[in-house]
Amino acid sequence: MAVDIELLKQGNRRALAKAITLVESKLDSHRLEAQTLLETLLPDTGNSIRIGISGIPGVGKSTFIEAFGKHLISLGKKVAVLAVDPSSPVRGGSILGDKTRMEELSREDNAFIRPSPSEGALGGVAQKTRETMLLCEAAGYDVILVETVGVGQSEYEVAAMVDFFLVLMIPNAGDELQGIKRGIMELADALVINKADGESINLATRTQQHYQNAFHLIRHGAFWAPRVQTCSALNKQGIESVWQMIVEFQNLAVEHQAFAVKRSKQNADWMKKLIHQMLDQRLKQNPSVQEKMLALQVGVVENKVTPFTAAKTIVDLL
Repeated sequence: MAVDIELLKQGNRRALAKAITLVESKLDSHRLEAQTLLETLLPDTGNSIRIGISGIPGVGKSTFIEAFGKHLISLGKKVAVLAVDPSSPVRGGSILGDKTRMEELSREDNAFIRPSPSEGALGGVAQKTRETMLLCEAAGYDVILVETVGVGQSEYEVAAMVDFFLVLMIPNAGDELQGIKRGIMELADALVINKADGESINLATRTQQHYQNAFHLIRHGAFWAPRVQTCSALNKQGIESVWQMIVEFQNLAVEHQAFAVKRSKQNADWMKKLIHQMLDQRLKQNPSVQEKMLALQVGVVENKVTPFTAAKTIVDLL
């Protein structure tokens, strides 16, 4: 699957889409080809701001991203949206309908929207999202937005691959802190209360104060204190101030040399995770493992073998 590297560097969307398809392929030959392509493009990567956007279903992620993306394009930015679409646990398929949900943004010349099936990856974050980000950076995109399905572990997964992690919330009439885990509070660089319009404006302001008070109880990084802002993506209000906040974060991170340190740590952690994945794959493909696995599993189920002994027997086959 030949990819025209020069066309990709010039921002050609067809070349970029072809490169992403290559990266997402499960064929061994394509995987090797994809890694060669990525290593060739590495010097042209790393020049964007990577923003993770999470939030529960119904919070208005697509509406927010469309309004946010259009604002960035009006400032002369090129925006790539990597939207992770949850795969069906039954049939494995995905709707991949993000271009339908972001119809206006998808028509912009300086926007690139790529839905990716999660394919059962932990937390719903597509395993190839990291590599897709690099391809988008090589194609000249200034801002990379990674939208997650907003369930389970997805927040932790996306926070481990972006520079700025934004969690969208809705004005909540009950206990505002009930619906958010402490772990997410520790990961978030900002909470944005969406749908702050109409009768919900006062409620959004109260919710903002509750979350801001909660942030004071949690220790964060040395140079940035997480903020809570309100916006109405539907009315396109507060979008500009969200971007100004992210720019301020970026400037402070560069000033404190935190950007490079964070990305280096993310790459090292990703390498370790890939080692685990590759070992798991190698084990599953090993004929001796396939031969013994079923018998050991039966022994564990019937309480004749401890899970530790069974696991050690399998690993020792390597």
